[in-house]
Amino acid sequence: MNLWRSRTIVAVLSIAALAAGYFGGRPLLEKVQFARAAEDVEATRQQLATVEDLSVVFRHVGNVVGPSVVQIRVHKTIKEQGTDVPDDDMRRFFHEHGFPDFSFPPQQFEEIGTGSGVIMEVSDGYGYVLTNNHVAGDAGTIEIQLADGRRLANRDVTLVGADPKSDLAVLRIKADRLIAAKWGNSDELEKGDWVMAFGSPFGYIGSMTHGIVSAMNRDRVGIIGSEGYENFIQVDAPINPGNSGGPLVNIHGEVIGINTAIASRSGGFQGIGFAIPSNQAKGVFTALREHHMVVRGWLGISLQDVDDNPDLAKSFGYQGERGVIVSGVAPNGPSENKLLPQDIVTAFNGQPVADGQQLRNLVAGVAPGTTANITVFRDSKEQQVQVVVGTQPKNLAAAMEGSSGGGEAEITGENQTLQALGMSLATLDKQTAQKIGIDSGAVITEVKHDGLAFNAGLSPGDVITMVFKTPVHSAAEAAEAINAADLKKGVRLYVFTHDQEGHHMYRFVFIKSADTSPQ
Repeated sequence: MNLWRSRTIVAVLSIAALAAGYFGGRPLLEKVQFARAAEDVEATRQQLATVEDLSVVFRHVGNVVGPSVVQIRVHKTIKEQGTDVPDDDMRRFFHEHGFPDFSFPPQQFEEIGTGSGVIMEVSDGYGYVLTNNHVAGDAGTIEIQLADGRRLANRDVTLVGADPKSDLAVLRIKADRLIAAKWGNSDELEKGDWVMAFGSPFGYIGSMTHGIVSAMNRDRVGIIGSEGYENFIQVDAPINPGNSGGPLVNIHGEVIGINTAIASRSGGFQGIGFAIPSNQAKGVFTALREHHMVVRGWLGISLQDVDDNPDLAKSFGYQGERGVIVSGVAPNGPSENKLLPQDIVTAFNGQPVADGQQLRNLVAGVAPGTTANITVFRDSKEQQVQVVVGTQPKNLAAAMEGSSGGGEAEITGENQTLQALGMSLATLDKQTAQKIGIDSGAVITEVKHDGLAFNAGLSPGDVITMVFKTPVHSAAEAAEAINAADLKKGVRLYVFTHDQEGHHMYRFVFIKSADTSPQ
């Protein structure tokens, strides 16, 4: 009986049931409703039988990608320096028990770890494997197991290059019968796309999981470090320890990411994984493959995001919600006399800029020596600035500090106490000012806990060099300019400070009091 004829019979029965229900009660009506439901189930089963099975797609992807995935086993020698015993009671214990040397000798131990990688190129009897820097970057010895079970080590495995700022590394392996995976275009990914992750979680070689893209362009994750380049694909495909360095692929079997990390409180997968986009990884792979290092573009500026500092941005007259505030320019850097503190970068080479991480990624991808067109908000209007991109130095912090030698700030003159802000100021000693690389200013000597200055992130040792657009050369000048400001509207300070690692830097600070007037 065909489907059309079956449905016709059900329809006729339905009409009959209505009549029967009217004349003969509910039992016949319920039987007809059941018959209709059973018919619908059978019809749906027939439809499912003709639909292409999604598992076939996953099988095909596994067959295409699996031969290119490798397990990486690394041996690292960890050396610990010897330490003295600082505690007097512990020293006495050692002495009483006949140990004249009150110190622990240097020790070293062997650490073994596993990760994954993917063969992305085969040439002249060699394969080139892309993996994470944290998997293979500082390994002593490296062993690789291929998908077909072959094991390679010693002279057959060489570290070509590693790039900590992207957390990527390239290995060269000597073997025949190698199959390279195919690059995909990560820019074509969208939230909800199917993805599959390959690798060796917990040492289980040849594992494959699947999920969807949960989000794109995840930065500020804190995986790589302050000088790293984070622009992750977030996925819900199960990724666990050992998956690091393995490929993330689309339903066409193309590599669109490199599995890198998970967000987890337990150490295992909890629904959030991160992968480096293939379009970023491909450039690093090519640079390491050909030059053993990555050369990045550099503007030589320090940045503050508009969306993190909306009141600060408005104090410059800027009404936009996204962009990057230039807070400092490196001496003798590419942007010197081109970009200025207080500039707000809104576009780079025509592409809108949302935040500092995006701008850093865009600049890093430009070849040094290239002229970049930068759109900035300056003097209450948008302007175009051209900057010749420089080569990023190895030590970014030192480059931004210029000739600054550091040192603690010394003070002179009377303290200026600003009760409204909860801080005290003193004039910076001229000799110290020259030593730390600035002309003059007012050094903060005290910050009261939970005061406005404390809540704005100011701390003793910070030096105020400008209030709004007015340079200040002493504590008295700074206090006068700050006291003249309306704290309900806010006051903008330009501060010479340092980060958590002790590197000197400039930044803007905007302080505003809460409006406690009755409504």
